[in-house]
Amino acid sequence: MEKSPLAGKPAPQELLIDIPNLITAYYTEKPDPEDPAQQVSFGTSGHRGSSLEGAFNEDHILAISQAIVEYRAKQGTTGPLYIGKDTHGLSEPALRTAVEVFAANGVEVMLQEGMGYTPTPVISHAILTYNRARSTGEADGVVITPSHNPPRYGGFKYNPPNGGPAGTETTQTIQDRANELLRTGLKGVKRMPWKKALHADSTHRIDFMRSYIDDLKNVLNIGAIAAAGVKIGVDPLGGAGIAYWDPIAETYGLDLEVVNRKVDPTFRFMTVDSDGEIRMDCSSSYAMARLIEMKDEFDIAFGNDPDFDRHGIVTPEGGLMNPNHYLSVVVWYLFQNRYHWLEESTVGKTVVTSAMLDRVARSLDRKVTEVPVGFKWFVPGLLGGNLGFAGEESAGASFLRKDGTTWTTDKDGIILALLAAEILAVTGKDPAVHYADLEDQFGQAFYGRLEHDATREQKAVFDALTPVMVRADELAGEAIESKLTRAPGNDADIGGLKIVTENGWVAVRPSGTEDIYKVYAESFKGQNHLDAILDEGQGIVQTLFEEEL
Repeated sequence: MEKSPLAGKPAPQELLIDIPNLITAYYTEKPDPEDPAQQVSFGTSGHRGSSLEGAFNEDHILAISQAIVEYRAKQGTTGPLYIGKDTHGLSEPALRTAVEVFAANGVEVMLQEGMGYTPTPVISHAILTYNRARSTGEADGVVITPSHNPPRYGGFKYNPPNGGPAGTETTQTIQDRANELLRTGLKGVKRMPWKKALHADSTHRIDFMRSYIDDLKNVLNIGAIAAAGVKIGVDPLGGAGIAYWDPIAETYGLDLEVVNRKVDPTFRFMTVDSDGEIRMDCSSSYAMARLIEMKDEFDIAFGNDPDFDRHGIVTPEGGLMNPNHYLSVVVWYLFQNRYHWLEESTVGKTVVTSAMLDRVARSLDRKVTEVPVGFKWFVPGLLGGNLGFAGEESAGASFLRKDGTTWTTDKDGIILALLAAEILAVTGKDPAVHYADLEDQFGQAFYGRLEHDATREQKAVFDALTPVMVRADELAGEAIESKLTRAPGNDADIGGLKIVTENGWVAVRPSGTEDIYKVYAESFKGQNHLDAILDEGQGIVQTLFEEEL
């Protein structure tokens, strides 16, 4: 994709979304229930879309909320439902719509007092804290966020009593019922006016923040950070956790400065991403340009996306770290400094996350649990303590408490950010320096990702893939060791293909929301070898298209 001339520069006025227009469209535009682009569609992270495109409107949220009410009733989920929202312009309207439905159905709803913002990991933490030692009357939750997507987007995701992202069977059930409600003109949706819903006996306002912050000492060696006097810089990128950093610093005596305190649904304070969009992607050097410029003012700095489930780590030595690089260091550090974790606890990673994690894990005599893309696949392992760490190449991860019990079953950008400061405090070296040491030990990893247009018919080819359909026995000059259409860690369908050699791999999977397929690849032999892997990987896909269509 060609880089925009605006990349890394302050967002110009003409890029800013018209918030009144966006919110008006939420209430006035009616989706076409027969148009796939305007139906409810749960991807890997809930339903997302823009009100301006008929993809995230009041009707969608009415239908989804009623579908969740009916689903939790069938599952016997009778405890409270925790709701969080991020700072996108559509999040507040969607929250109000959802509460109107939940209250009308008598669901016990828990909101942040003062109607403040709540990060995704805090909702997961609240659900698990409530459900601890309970087998009945369990809680679940909703997070209203489109993650790092541009300001015109809204998002709505459901977390069942396990605290993590809902599994495919759950989301399919909710999605199907919501679309049925849309087709019948919302017949069957219960609703009450906002003020009545807000003051209903079943609607409660609580402080999510305090219990989460007070518990951080049980997942991090936060005392070491304070004792070492690590100077920390934070850019919340205008996200849901912006009010968390000062109390965290005050509670634990951290030398922490929030360098940007602005919250604005246009996100006008952002620098523009590589494609010319305003996108709050904390793993993008263009979106994080302002904090990168300040890297020498702090010992460590970090940012998060709007719902704080992702992290971006900035160091004086390395600038913004590649997510794969930082996760490799995290694995190296945690499995040597969490003494109460199970000896058999493994390293969780997705099929498109760097193989550097495999090499690090092998050196620590730890097994790797490799799963399909989507954090939902890590939930059972994190709940059972079998996964010490779980991470995705897109800068989302979580890990166990110091005692080896569950912290969250959703991604937590707050603890991954603070862990970078812990690593510096305990070892005396920042994560970028540690990654250079890992490269000296295990080799330099070259990672690439491409996107290509694909018709719906071509995307459907991936659904029917089996390893025997791939006839190649070599990839970029190396013998193919494995051809995978199912993840080795849990035998779940990866929704595509992964081919592995001794020093490289390529994975191809279709997008769930766009008419494209994505190609991920990595080489430990150099850039030329990576280019060859990418080229031959795409060739294998094209051959499959020609043979199957």
